[in-house]
Amino acid sequence: MCDGASAEQAESFLGLIERRAARAPLQHLTGAMWFRGLELACRPGVFIVRPETEVVAGAAIEAVRRMAADGVAAPLVMDLCTGSGAIAAAVAAEVPTARLIAIEIDEAALSLARENCERLVPGRVAVLRADATDAAALAELDGTVDVVISNPPYVPAGALEDAETELHDPDLALFGGGADGLVVPRAVVARAAALLRPGGVLVMEHDASQGPTLREAAGAAGFREAVTGQDLTGRDRYLRARR
Repeated sequence: MCDGASAEQAESFLGLIERRAARAPLQHLTGAMWFRGLELACRPGVFIVRPETEVVAGAAIEAVRRMAADGVAAPLVMDLCTGSGAIAAAVAAEVPTARLIAIEIDEAALSLARENCERLVPGRVAVLRADATDAAALAELDGTVDVVISNPPYVPAGALEDAETELHDPDLALFGGGADGLVVPRAVVARAAALLRPGGVLVMEHDASQGPTLREAAGAAGFREAVTGQDLTGRDRYLRARR
């Protein structure tokens, strides 16, 4: 037993070590995860946000700030497939003038996103249950959104290499559908094309193998200036396109 620790504390600590040795994610043990300086609650059954997504969120935040500098008084930002609410909370925290709507289809993730956003940026993010691929979802906003950001499910079938991810992150948040993982990302591109106003920007995370296909899909959907951005390791990580 460690000096100063009770038997109960020592037993709890050893239990955490055993769970970690069994590949339980550290975030599940602590109940917290970090994203662009924000401490978010984390729960089993909801996707654990990754460092590479911080770069994707940064690209969207840059786009929102540029619009604000160009005279858009209160840019409207939609986060499709918000998961834990990490991206929406970061945008709200870093761009105080932005208006945020975040949507999620999974009930567990929806509940956590609401909790995180209300604690970190109270009253700033409307978190709604909706299918990001449904053309009828929030159709009343079509043509009005300034920036759409999304970290959708995009993993190709059978492409997971991380045991912790495979064991503990929900399939709904991982696999994009089809052998190439592009069913959901293609649908998100199409939905974003309808939601965005002319000049609006889409920023969407994707697998390193999907850049060329998604640039082509963006062009077919009416986007221009479709480019692929890289993460901190230099791997292709996100699509940025202007409506």
